[in-house]
Amino acid sequence: MTGTTKQTKLELVARHIRPFPDFPSKGILFRDIGPVLKDPAALTAVIDLFEEHVRQTHQQVDLIVGLDARGFLFGPLLAQRLGVGFVLVRKKGKLPGPTVSVAYSLEYGTAEVEVQEDSVNPGQKVLLIDDLLATGGTLFAACELMKKQQAEILGCLVVIELKDLSGVNKLKPYNVFSLVQY
Repeated sequence: MTGTTKQTKLELVARHIRPFPDFPSKGILFRDIGPVLKDPAALTAVIDLFEEHVRQTHQQVDLIVGLDARGFLFGPLLAQRLGVGFVLVRKKGKLPGPTVSVAYSLEYGTAEVEVQEDSVNPGQKVLLIDDLLATGGTLFAACELMKKQQAEILGCLVVIELKDLSGVNKLKPYNVFSLVQY
């Protein structure tokens, strides 16, 4: 996709995000990234756009931190492009060995995310990545987890931002870069 403009890449990505009304429940408009993953040009455009942003915005990145589970789809590709490591943030109980966790509130109840305790060293510069920013709860919890690990959080990257849900406000003071906004 060399020679393709940023705007053309953004349009390609947006065209491949498929809406599903009333999923998973009535009144919800689900934004499906499946077609982005299925189309090599659209997936390449996502990683190109993230890579361009990171290289222009951050002098040094040590790790890309991906959120369970869709952050695992984009994060390793970006990390490979940047020549840096990739770290998994998983739901509680999914990682072997010693872990560090953070609990966070959901609409009904609580959840926990965790990392292996040796996955991030104090002072490492990290970028967090996920497919979607809605209310910001999970991404905020992952930021708290990185703070607990004494990492330097450079910002957050998402493919889709649902602006009406104001998740970006929950993530302040961290910078959030989104490719497509609804």
